[in-house]
Amino acid sequence: MNWSWLLTLICPLMMIFMMFGMRGGHNHGSHKKQVTTEQLQEELLELKAQNELMRQEIQNLKIIESEER
Repeated sequence: MNWSWLLTLICPLMMIFMMFGMRGGHNHGSHKKQVTTEQLQEELLELKAQNELMRQEIQNLKIIESEER
């Protein structure tokens, strides 16, 4: 039996197992996701405020238009 092939294959196989092991057991990047979620919530609140201002402006324009007729 030629053991050189087995030794050649062990290294890449171990790398694959180690990569999956590192990915599954730790919470890397969870803080970044939390910060991103907070940023998205702030942006959503800002957009809702802008939307309300635009609704008020549209309503005012409708009132002005109806008064001009």
